Amino acid sequence: MEEKDKKEYEDVISTYYGDDQVAALVTFKIDTKGSDLVAQKIASFPHIEDVFLVTGDTDIIAKARFPNYAALKKFIVDDVAEIDGVKETRTFMVVTVFKERGKIRQESEEEKK
Repeated sequence: MEEKDKKEYEDVISTYYGDDQVAALVTFKIDTKGSDLVAQKIASFPHIEDVFLVTGDTDIIAKARFPNYAALKKFIVDDVAEIDGVKETRTFMVVTVFKERGKIRQESEEEKK
């Protein structure tokens, strides 16, 4: 891919998601021997709100808010890559919040339009 083509691709990605705040759930498969250390490292990032060690198909679930998509991408591509013991991640961007922190979210008139 030529340098010009790479730039055009990056522009499409950044303009597609814009500069709006992004909420995401990130799941982590890890080497379970170091699960507490990995969870503590994930929890140390300022944009991570909650971290849960869980059972099932994944080992850790983290809830996060980022100022924009570029910050989410940096976290996944750069920051998570630096954490020893992480084998795989999956990222789920939040589209709509119906209930959060025990409170049902009321839709504003602006959002109904």
